[in-house]
Amino acid sequence: MDAGRVVVIGCGYVGLTTGACLARLGHDVTCCDVDGEKVAKLARGEVEIREPDLGELVSEGVAARSLRFTQDSARAVAVAEIVFLCLPTPMGADGAADMSAVETVAGEVRELLPRGAVVVTKSTVPVGTAMRLTRLLGREDVAVVSNPEFLREGFAVQDFLHPARVVVGAEEQQAAERVASLYEPLDARAMLIDPVSAELVKYAANGFLATKLSYVNDLAELCERTGGDIDVVTEGMKRDHRVAPSFLSAGPGWGGSCLPKDTAALLHTADAAGVEFPLLGAAVRANAHHQARVVRKVVDCCGGDVSGARIGLLGLTFKAGTGDLRDSPALAVARMLSDLGARLRGYDPTCAERSEVERIRCVADPYLAAEDADVVVLLTDWAEFAVLDWAKVAEVMRAPVLVDARNQLDPRALTREGMTWRGIGRTLR
Repeated sequence: MDAGRVVVIGCGYVGLTTGACLARLGHDVTCCDVDGEKVAKLARGEVEIREPDLGELVSEGVAARSLRFTQDSARAVAVAEIVFLCLPTPMGADGAADMSAVETVAGEVRELLPRGAVVVTKSTVPVGTAMRLTRLLGREDVAVVSNPEFLREGFAVQDFLHPARVVVGAEEQQAAERVASLYEPLDARAMLIDPVSAELVKYAANGFLATKLSYVNDLAELCERTGGDIDVVTEGMKRDHRVAPSFLSAGPGWGGSCLPKDTAALLHTADAAGVEFPLLGAAVRANAHHQARVVRKVVDCCGGDVSGARIGLLGLTFKAGTGDLRDSPALAVARMLSDLGARLRGYDPTCAERSEVERIRCVADPYLAAEDADVVVLLTDWAEFAVLDWAKVAEVMRAPVLVDARNQLDPRALTREGMTWRGIGRTLR
């Protein structure tokens, strides 16, 4: 079913994916952004966001004229039937989501919206946003709907076109059905629920995933103290059908554009509602602890002092497959090492041409990152690290020591190549 003219305000990660995928589903989509240079590039089909298949979808939509880009949001909104707000909601100083961008745009479009239009929050927004936007718009003839995104970086297009769930929250059934109709070409039945529950779903999911990751890292520390192997333990967990197999990998802590701000926002919401949330609070504290544990491993490998030591970092983004550095655990580890006086040289496939990233000298080659290093730390498990010539890495290092914070590599193979290996929750047997 064609739901009519769709406008997407905000051409960031979520907005661009939403607009391009809705155009692929056959809808007439106009994407708006205040950045004129970005709009001009997108109008030519040029996509700078690193995301599989997204560039192709944008080019196809532009060529088919089902996807347009403009700075003139007023003109686009004036003829829109459904308006998606895909705007940043960063974490504020108190942990709450900063809603200023969403509220500013809502104020700007309030008088422009046609009678009967539907405003959809696609950004991750705090509980009660639909109610607050309804009051802010002050339009009885305009409905507000919550339709949270569940897009994984590196899999955004796949997740949109093959969703595990489509959540639509609204007080008005007709408005909910209009938004749900956008997804009819997909093999997914929409959950039509109340807006408060819809707003909570995204936070609830990310809070659970963050807790799961912290739990596994706690287990990894226990394995190190008792002689267990975290990879063996988690493999046993995965064979229990009650335990979903994802997010069971030990590592240098969690980060990215969603988990840190969403856990903070959920804790802020709980506190404002007078609800204690000790489990999630402990997960956040554990995350900082496990990032510091990686630093302690590096310090131990340097004889207890990294001041003046040369440390090579492999991987800087918060996970492989994306160019996103936001709240990357790799950068958290790097900051702590730098504060202790270490000299950092890093390599990441997406950062090779940047001269510096948070006190890290970036180089265009992983072997350059390892050259003359006292320790190399593998922080993001890019596939190319699994096929490096580790004998060459050992040869160019001052001391051939690797801290594998992702347990990506085979410790026995590394030992045969002349490397001393230390992992997370594992010992060399």
